[in-house]
Amino acid sequence: MPADLVLHNGRVFDGLSLHPTATAVAVAGDAIATVGTDAKVLAVTGPRTDVVDLRGRLLTPGFTDAHAHTFMGGIEALACNLEGHRGAGGVQRAVAAHAAGPGRNQDWITGAGWYKGDFDGGFPDARVLDAVVPHRPVHLINRDHHSAWVNTAALERAGIDARTPDPPDGRIGRRADGSPSGILHEGAMSLVARLLPPVTRATVEAGILYGQRHLHALGVTGWQEAIIGDYAGYPDAAPAYRSLAASGQLTGRATGALWVPRGLTLQDIPDLIGDFRERRRINAEAGFPTSSAKIMVDGVPENRTAALLEPYEPVGCDCVPASAADRGPTYLPPEVLDAVVAALQSARFDLHLHAIGDRAVRTGLDAVAHARTHVPSGGSWRPRHTMAHVQLVHPDDVPRFGELGVTVNAQALWACSDEQMRALTVPLIGEDRAQWQYPFASMLSGGAPLAMGSDWSVSDADPWQALHVAVNRTHPDHPGIPPLVPREALTLRAALSAYTAGSARVTRSTAGILRAGLPADLAVLTVDPFALEASELHTVAVDLTVAGGHVVFER
Repeated sequence: MPADLVLHNGRVFDGLSLHPTATAVAVAGDAIATVGTDAKVLAVTGPRTDVVDLRGRLLTPGFTDAHAHTFMGGIEALACNLEGHRGAGGVQRAVAAHAAGPGRNQDWITGAGWYKGDFDGGFPDARVLDAVVPHRPVHLINRDHHSAWVNTAALERAGIDARTPDPPDGRIGRRADGSPSGILHEGAMSLVARLLPPVTRATVEAGILYGQRHLHALGVTGWQEAIIGDYAGYPDAAPAYRSLAASGQLTGRATGALWVPRGLTLQDIPDLIGDFRERRRINAEAGFPTSSAKIMVDGVPENRTAALLEPYEPVGCDCVPASAADRGPTYLPPEVLDAVVAALQSARFDLHLHAIGDRAVRTGLDAVAHARTHVPSGGSWRPRHTMAHVQLVHPDDVPRFGELGVTVNAQALWACSDEQMRALTVPLIGEDRAQWQYPFASMLSGGAPLAMGSDWSVSDADPWQALHVAVNRTHPDHPGIPPLVPREALTLRAALSAYTAGSARVTRSTAGILRAGLPADLAVLTVDPFALEASELHTVAVDLTVAGGHVVFER
C-alpha cells in the first residue's frame, strides 16, 4: 500500500542514536511504515502520498515532555500572563493593562509568571502591586508555582495579618515588623487561593488546548501532566482531558500523575489507593492514562523549603529566620512516605517524585528501596519510577539511581548559572554544595535511565533551550558566564535520546522511537543540530510536527 506521508533526503535520529544509513521515513495511517534509505522509502510513494523533502534537516521522534503543567500553563497564558515582563516595573505595567482590559469589571485579578531572580531576596512586596491596583484583590503565582504574590486587598480579604500563624506546610512572608509582606510560600498559598473564583471546566479545556498548540509548535507530541488533582486553587484536570479525548480535540499523547496530597497520614493510605485505582480506571477508559502518582517530597531552595542534609547558609530570607537547625521540610514523614510508596507500587502505580534538596533525594530513594524490599514482585509489570528535578544530590546517592532503576527526570534548563542561581540559590547552599547540582552525566554513567521535561510553565517549554543547557551547562542568554559543574554536561545524543525515547518510556508511551509499526509521532527540525557548534543549539527550532500520522504544526 502506498504511504500517506514520506519524508526524505535528510538525517534520521531514531530516538536512540543517529541512524547509520536511514535518510527517510514513510508513514501509513497513524504508524511508521518504513525507516530506510531514500530509494527504499520513495518506492512506497503513490499519487496521493504527501512527500516532504527534508533538504538535509534532521528528523526525530516527537518530543515527550515528561514533566509539564500544560493546563495550568495554558490557563495562566490566557489570564494575566507575566512571562517576559521583568522586574517590578514590568509586572506593574502588565497588571495595570490587565486591570484596564476586558475583565476590568470583575473582582479578582489572577495570573502567573513572575521571576524570583528579578527581585532582591527573591520576593517582592504587596506594596508594589498596591501602587497600581489598590482596591481589587490580586493573586499572582510565581514561575515555579511554589509561592504566590498578593496585594494588600487580597491579604485583607483572606484575613491575613501579623497574628496569622503559618500553616503546617507553608509560610507567610513577613516584613521586619511581622506584618505580612504579600508573599505566600507553599501551603500558605491556599489561604488566598481558596477565595479565588472557581476555575470552570471550560477554562481548563481552553488551557489544555492552548498548551497543546504551544507544545506542538515546539515539536512536542506527548506530555505528562505532573499534577492531576486539586492543587493551589486549580481543579482536577482529568474531566477536561476526558472530554477533549472523547471529542477528538486531544491530538497529543497526554498522560497524568495523580496528586498525593501533602498532609497524608498512615490512616489515609488505604482510601487513597482505592480512590487512585478508580480514577485510573475511569481516565484510562476515556483515553487519558493516569498510571503515575505524584509526590512532592520537598519544596525549593530559594524559600528554604528544599530539604537539605545539612543546614542552609546563614543568610537572610523573608520566609523563615536563619538558624543552625534550618534544613527545610519534607512534606511527608519518612514512615508515611515509605508506606505510601510501597502501597502505590503494590497497586501498580509508577512514582513521580519531586525532589530538589539532597535530603529529599535521599528520602525518596530510601522509600523506593523500601518498596523494592517489601512489595512482592510478580507478573510482567515492572515499576518505572521517576524522580524529577534532582537539583542537589549528595555524591553518595548518585549511583543509587542506577542501582534502584529510578529514572532521572531532568529539567535541564535549570542546570546553569542564571540570575536566580547566582543571587539566591548558591548563597543559601554554599559554594561546596553548589558543585553537587544536577549531576546528570554522573547519574547516566552510573546506569540511571534519563528522561527530560520542561516543567512548563515554570520554565520554557522549548526542548532546544533545555538541550542547549544540558550540553553546554550555560544558559544561551548568558554565554559569558562560566558553566555550572561542566563535568556533568551530556552529549547531544544522550540528551536528545532522553527527551524522546527516555521520556516516552517513563510515560509508558509506545512512541519516542522511529521504527516500523510504532506511532508516527515526528518532528522535523530547522537544521541538523549534529552539524552545529554546541553553542548554537538554542537556535534550533521545529518546521513540522506530526502526531499520530497527522500534521499538527507546520511553520
